Amino acid sequence: MKAIVFEQTGDPSVLKYVETPKPEVAPGTALVKVHAAGINFADTFFIRGEYMIKPRLPDTPGMEAAGVIEAVAPDVKNLKVGMRVTSITLRAYAEYCLVRSSQVIPLPDFVSFEEGAAFPIQVLTAWHVLHTAHKTGPGQTVVVHSAAGGVGIVAVQIAKAAGARVIGTVSSDSKTALVKQYGADEVINYETQDFAAEALRLTNNRGVDLILDAVGKPTFEKGIACAAPFGHVILYGRAGGPPRNDFQQCRKSSHSVRCLG
Repeated sequence: MKAIVFEQTGDPSVLKYVETPKPEVAPGTALVKVHAAGINFADTFFIRGEYMIKPRLPDTPGMEAAGVIEAVAPDVKNLKVGMRVTSITLRAYAEYCLVRSSQVIPLPDFVSFEEGAAFPIQVLTAWHVLHTAHKTGPGQTVVVHSAAGGVGIVAVQIAKAAGARVIGTVSSDSKTALVKQYGADEVINYETQDFAAEALRLTNNRGVDLILDAVGKPTFEKGIACAAPFGHVILYGRAGGPPRNDFQQCRKSSHSVRCLG
């Protein structure tokens, strides 16, 4: 089968499109013919060797895939050959990949493979930070950093559906229209504006109830400064680097900080 492989860590230039052996089912797994694979920022970290899961060189990136089940291990009873599915997995940038039966989600016919491949990581991350780590509802104000990214766009929509007021942040003005298209009430360019000061202004100095932060170092401490009393700051990524002095500052405040992932 064809797959994208890297033999050394680095930037995307280390990736090669090559012929590799087709995986064989192992206990508890199914073999999926991949129709679409998700592309996530975590894949970039994985290729660089900086993700929590380290590559076993040579390795293949890709953490979510949608397709059709081609083979099922004898001990797997909940999956059948021919099922349309999506799944969190590994080595999804390939014609075939193995998936654990416990991580498979059946895909309805009205959902495309492309939509299915974008669901497991991005949509479930957004859902859980809004409704498991926090209880988002009407009357709350939510700041979504990187609002034009995969998780950000979904988080904006889910927060709006829950009745919250949503403030998205972006790194360039060219992304503003996209974020407003998906429902954000306000959009702040954090490269040209102090988003914390703007968030306080937009909430009449009350502060925001929830901040979803996938950036880290450039935004985290400012987020604590503009959180409302007993507000939540949820760090679920570090695209801009790990934050500094985060919990020391948090201990002096009435805010709750959670680090996910």
